[in-house]
Amino acid sequence: MTTPQTIADAIENTAKQPASVTVGSQTVAAQSISAQIEADRYLAAKAAGQASAAAKGFGLRFARLKPPGGG
Repeated sequence: MTTPQTIADAIENTAKQPASVTVGSQTVAAQSISAQIEADRYLAAKAAGQASAAAKGFGLRFARLKPPGGG
């Protein structure tokens, strides 16, 4: 199995596998799909907020120009 590169890959891999596995005395449980989807939404909102914060202040600027000696 390969390591997921994105959260979407991790969610897809989790959906294909069982939620928990017990071998002998060891039990392994995966993160729930709903928790992974919530993390994906959080990271997407965080990235969108950073993108809008970086672009803030670079909008249109209006100024009225007066030529010198125009009376």
